[in-house]
Amino acid sequence: MDRGTVGSAQSGRLLVEVREEGPSAVVTPAGELDHHTADLLREPLESCLAKGFKRLVIDCSGLEFCDSTGLNVLLGARLKADAAGGGVHLAGMQPVVARVFEITGAEAVFTLHDSLEAALADGSG
Repeated sequence: MDRGTVGSAQSGRLLVEVREEGPSAVVTPAGELDHHTADLLREPLESCLAKGFKRLVIDCSGLEFCDSTGLNVLLGARLKADAAGGGVHLAGMQPVVARVFEITGAEAVFTLHDSLEAALADGSG
């Protein structure tokens, strides 16, 4: 297992770290994901897909807020991963973030996991 950090980006309100974990790219955003910080997540997600990762695991445990722009970033990554034969797995969402997915119905199009460990143990796309 390669647990080395592949990259990171940071603003005052969002830190994004990326690492390889077997066949998955694990992307860990921490802080607030909104229209001011969305590109800090979009760029690493697109980079992972461009490098050939089909399976993206987003560790949402440190995500404190997500607005519609952030949701659209995740939906865009899901579409690209699906087109490549993979998928996006969301892990460890805080209740305030999970509520956004519930209200919008977006939870139905993602594979959700209670924890990062559960997402990594799930061998599906």
